[in-house]
Parts: sequence; C-alpha cells; structure tokens
Amino acid sequence: MIEPILSDDVTQALAEHRAVVALESTIFSNLGLPAPANADALELCKQAVREHGAVPAVAAVLDGQAHVGLSPDEEKRVLQGTRKVAERDLAVAQAQGWGVGVTTVSATVALAHAAGIPVFATGGIGGVHRGSDLDVSADLDAIANHPVITVCAGAKAFLDLPRTLEYLETAGVPVLGWQHDWFPAFYTRSSGLPVPHRVDDERMVCDVLRFRARPETGVLLTVPIPVDDEIPAERIDAVLTAALEASARAGVVGPAVTPYVLARIEKETDGQSIPANLALARNNAAVAARIAVANA
Repeated sequence: MIEPILSDDVTQALAEHRAVVALESTIFSNLGLPAPANADALELCKQAVREHGAVPAVAAVLDGQAHVGLSPDEEKRVLQGTRKVAERDLAVAQAQGWGVGVTTVSATVALAHAAGIPVFATGGIGGVHRGSDLDVSADLDAIANHPVITVCAGAKAFLDLPRTLEYLETAGVPVLGWQHDWFPAFYTRSSGLPVPHRVDDERMVCDVLRFRARPETGVLLTVPIPVDDEIPAERIDAVLTAALEASARAGVVGPAVTPYVLARIEKETDGQSIPANLALARNNAAVAARIAVANA
C-alpha cells in the first residue's frame, strides 16, 4: 500500500484538522510548462492556496519515495523533472527508486487519498482521446476510485469532451460546474456542453462528496478560466485541429500526445497559452483552498 511521506507543515495541518490542498507536480515540471513559467505556476498556486487559508501539498516521487508536501530544495528538483508518474507507475517508481518522478492527476489523487487529503487542484484533467475507444486517461479511473474532490478547468481541450463526460457518468462521478452552467474546455470557459449540476458555494461541493453513494468515488468540480484570460474558442479550435493533425503525422501516441500538443499550441498562439495556463491553475488552486477550508 502507498504510504507517502508528508512534509512537516502538511502533517501538522492534518493533525490539527486544518485545510490542505494537494497539487500535482507535472504542471510544475518541464513536461507541463516551459521554464520559467513552470516555476511561476508553482509559486502562484502555492500563494493562492495560502491566501485562502489552506496549506499547499505538492506531490512527487523523490529517490524512490512518494511525497506529499515538499521542501524548497525538493521543489527545485521537481522543476527539472522529466519523468511522469501516473497512478499505475507509483509502485514501479518506488520499487525501482526513481530519482524524480512528477505526478499526474491520477497519481496525485491516489496520493492525496492515501495522505487523508480530500481536496486536490490541477489545471485540466485527461479524458477520452479523439478517434479512439481505448485511449482513455487514467485520470478518470482515479477520480472514480478515490474519494477526493478534484478541482480543474475541465478536461484538456484537444480531447473528446462529450465522450469524456459520458465516461464519467458511467463511472458514477458527480460532475459539477463552479458557479457556471457549462463544462469548461481548459482555455475557453465553455465547451458548449452543459454540466450535469451547477454549484454556487463551497459547502454544497463538500456535501456532494459527503453524500456520495459509493464510498470510493470522488467528485469532479469544473471551474471556468477567468474571463479576462480566456482564449477565444474560434482561435483555439483552429490551433487544436492543426496540433492534433501534426501529432498524428508525427506518429505521436499515448502519454506523449499531451506535451506534444501543448507545445504546438504554445507556438501557434504566440505564447498566449502560457499566461492562460497560469491564470486557470492559480484560479483552480484558490477555489480548491476555499473548498478545503469549508470541508475542514
């Protein structure tokens, strides 16, 4: 079983029943954002969590040990991380003693649950890939099998969003829209798909988790990117189509698709995707902290 090492501040906060927000580390590595934007994202997210009364807990695998909550020196190692750890990889990363493994959504949800942290913030989750019945992100299975509230800006926009929502419905995951009626598409506030349920306050989100029918099932809270940071849908849709076509021509498959497509999007939007990414990640962290405080 996973028994992550907790930092002192996370251990103390949990012992005192104070709010803690788990954060994935992939977004803070070069696999998530190029330097120095990855370091900016880390500081912005930690600051947002603290400003709203919670303790940030970044997850990662370091020297073969799963960690939840990192020291400044450990965070510096994460910024240079180049090896992803999904939930299925956690056991391997520990058994083989990986030096630095940055956690994806699925791994972080699992580690948050193991640590007793019920709220987790990320940028966007994975989902069902376009044109494939089998290429489904492990993020969805992790959310369905760990009682954690995942706060995100929807699924990454280059995925098959209708089928991603269908998968979540089949898995029994409540999908909520934070003060919003539409499922967000990462860079844009609305994908054109309605969310099954709208929620307008923190207490309601906590109660959805509390009243869940299945003890192991989590909750997905989708938060639209702030209005001023949104990339217009008509612009991003064309860029996404070109990026996906390029990845297909290059033979990019599986986990390699996400960083490839994100890099293409950055290039084609003249870097506009980076400040949008930072804004939505910070906003999600702030909302997650508010929910963690209400839950605590």
